[in-house]
Amino acid sequence: MEKIQIVHTNDLHSHFENFPRIKRFIEQSRKDSTADEFYLFDIGDAMDRAHPLSEATNGQKNIEWMNQLHYDAVTIGNNEGLGNSHEHLEHLYDRANFPVILNNVFEKNPSRLADFAQASKIIETKKGTKIGVIGLTAPYILTYPLLDWDIRLVQEMLPKSLELVKDCDIIILLSHLGVSMDRLIASKRPEIDVIIGAHTHHLFPKGEMDNGVLLAAAGKYGQNIGTINLELDDKKKVIDKSAFTTKTDTLPTLSEDKTWIKSQFDLGEKLLDQKKIANLPESLSADYQAPNSIINEALSAVQEFADTDVAVLSSGLFLSDLPKGIVTQKNLHDILPHAIHVMKTTMTGDNVWRLVMEMEKNRLYLRNHVQKGMGFRGKIFGELVYRGITIDNKRNVYINGQELEKNKEYTLALLDHYLFVPYFPSIEIAGNNEILYPKFLRSVFGDYLRKKYPI
Repeated sequence: MEKIQIVHTNDLHSHFENFPRIKRFIEQSRKDSTADEFYLFDIGDAMDRAHPLSEATNGQKNIEWMNQLHYDAVTIGNNEGLGNSHEHLEHLYDRANFPVILNNVFEKNPSRLADFAQASKIIETKKGTKIGVIGLTAPYILTYPLLDWDIRLVQEMLPKSLELVKDCDIIILLSHLGVSMDRLIASKRPEIDVIIGAHTHHLFPKGEMDNGVLLAAAGKYGQNIGTINLELDDKKKVIDKSAFTTKTDTLPTLSEDKTWIKSQFDLGEKLLDQKKIANLPESLSADYQAPNSIINEALSAVQEFADTDVAVLSSGLFLSDLPKGIVTQKNLHDILPHAIHVMKTTMTGDNVWRLVMEMEKNRLYLRNHVQKGMGFRGKIFGELVYRGITIDNKRNVYINGQELEKNKEYTLALLDHYLFVPYFPSIEIAGNNEILYPKFLRSVFGDYLRKKYPI
């Protein structure tokens, strides 16, 4: 008989407020485990640039924290894969003391698996059991190529990954693919013993058994920590497997936790505040109706950056005012923490009309709509504000004062966020969309302010 215990984290998203309790739980679990072997895995989106320390250090402080816990393997999520430039991702794990298991993100020239990754890992226990670990991340085929990565689909790479570990006694998939894909894989690949899932922030408090495959997942933000127990017979065959999660807020806190959590935030803000951007002659208001509103300047910034006829932004993007005087990266991160990019959309006038009608139809709903995900790190979607678009009471649309021509092509500065949310289908259906990677919206805005209001 052999017992194996696995603890796993996923979708931590730089929620440092939970890190002290997670760290103690993992250390205590390792110490108290009565299993023959103990392993620790992370399933991606450990970092998120919404936290100032992750932004200021390009995720290196996240890696430092993970190094203390001695993970046996991790895979990446879209926040690592798409929230970093190509160069930053290449070097994110330079100082990591754990391997990145990932087999669907490739370099283009020459074609090869990403240098920071390895396709699989085979762990041999003290009793000679071979555990094959493979990893895949969500294949965003529209966006990874914009960062010069060759992203491969699951149906292509999963069979190749399984071939690498076919002689193992246990197969574990680190899956940053989402719950629907995990269930589909389980239905077709019963040779996989365990799929540890992430990406869709799903939580399986007691695991889920699909077609004999154990699915495990620990939700989001470090609010839960996952544990998996495997039992093997003398022939190295898995005879029992189970999973459960532990709520982090049920774990004890120490008096020094708050100090540590605050110090991580303060250090990030201090590092960002050292990087000066511009010198504003007057404060800019987060109120979209104010004459000196941030959104008016931001509309100019995105329109100039994308070189378009018109621009559209939503007021919920801007979380606070931008004060008069020296503007730093801290200020820009405070008001625009989102993982959102500028997008140039080209479409004919008849489709511009339809898009504007979609925006007008949804305007009242979106004004106070609580928006989550898709790169957005604010609270509400807010008011849609146009630059160069007007509408009369007969629903005629004008572009820079000229009546819309239905067969003429127009260019619009939008955000990739508007492509991903479900409110404006014409963008995806009729738009020729060019997402302008790698800069986030705050960097585009910062470059504009630097040029217009030099220090």
